Amino acid sequence: MKKTYRFYMVDDDPITIQVMTRILTKQNHTVFSSLSSSEAVAEILRLKPDCILLDIMMPEMDGIQLCHQLRKHKSLAKAKIVMVTSKFFESDRERAHNAGADGYILKPVDPDRLADQLVRIIEDGIELTFWGVRGTLPVPGKRAVRYGGNTNCVSLSFSKGQLFIFDAGTGIKELSDHLMRENPKMFNAKIFISHPHWDHINALPFFAPLYMHGNNFEICGPSQSQISIGDILSGQMDGIHFPIQIKEFGANIQFRDLTEGPIDTDGIEVRAMLLNHPGHCLGYRVQYKTRSVCYITDNELLPESSPHYDANYVEKLTRFVYKTDALITDATYTDEEYEGKMFWGHSSLSRVAALADNARVKQLFLIHHDPDQTDKDIDAKLKLTRAALRRMKSPVRCIAPREKQVFVL
Repeated sequence: MKKTYRFYMVDDDPITIQVMTRILTKQNHTVFSSLSSSEAVAEILRLKPDCILLDIMMPEMDGIQLCHQLRKHKSLAKAKIVMVTSKFFESDRERAHNAGADGYILKPVDPDRLADQLVRIIEDGIELTFWGVRGTLPVPGKRAVRYGGNTNCVSLSFSKGQLFIFDAGTGIKELSDHLMRENPKMFNAKIFISHPHWDHINALPFFAPLYMHGNNFEICGPSQSQISIGDILSGQMDGIHFPIQIKEFGANIQFRDLTEGPIDTDGIEVRAMLLNHPGHCLGYRVQYKTRSVCYITDNELLPESSPHYDANYVEKLTRFVYKTDALITDATYTDEEYEGKMFWGHSSLSRVAALADNARVKQLFLIHHDPDQTDKDIDAKLKLTRAALRRMKSPVRCIAPREKQVFVL
């Protein structure tokens, strides 16, 4: 049974209150409301709701002023405050968060999504979505129906609206379509590139929000020798390889070259680690309060019998992903396939299972599937990895995510 919550809504529009009350009570939540921002304070202090919904544009006291006042009361420390407003300006969103707001939802609200949006803000979860799980090449046709045929792209969204995108394989076009349906303008996002091999960058020109004025993006990734990540991405849009040049993006875009170590970003801790793959390739660990997500692709974990096995590297990677809630990692080959693909920069299932078990991760997500592998092959890979974990008596939960599949951590 889904948990229900107590909401208090302050809005000077009675129709908005009526509509949102109907949406929330339909999901068995309890809703209190007031048309007056000045009169609402005493009642909110008495009721101590789980979540307070405020419009910004109200007489007497606007929503941001009211939010600031409510945050002075220790008895409301656990209450979430969410702005539900028609003001789409980034400056207002920033003012709201600075005043203590936990979320920002634009009107008109989506009746099918509002309750889930608010529950996610209350529970403060990370929404993990897979937009592409293939490696090397996209796979069309019937053999890639269930898991999808797009190459690497994963997103993390947070309760305050931050959006982190990992890699820009063809899956980023699916994410683009989703964002354009939801809200194409006025949002910030960070794109973390693991490395500039084609299957991780070649769909960036098809990410439509980059063309929208008012959007803000920071694109981060490792430089290659003396070539910056900005020059690398611009190079694939030089008018020869792609007809549109990167200077035609309408959004405000900043590039950042990354190295191994911590990354300062939006108050969420992100760390990078160099991976065992040709060229400079970074894995990422995102730490959000008590939860973490590790994105580790592409990466080769050599068998211990190899003369090139690096115990120090394996130990370092194990520490990097230790006890993570979600390890998303390169699991390209079965052990049999790996015998003929050693030193190609990708891992076998048994080595991935051993890493997950030794690092005591909670959930293992298998991605970067070889383009020759069908849906049935991926089913078999999942079965083999789970069997390997059982032999180790490991509690790790193993998942082969599907394209567009969402997990809340």
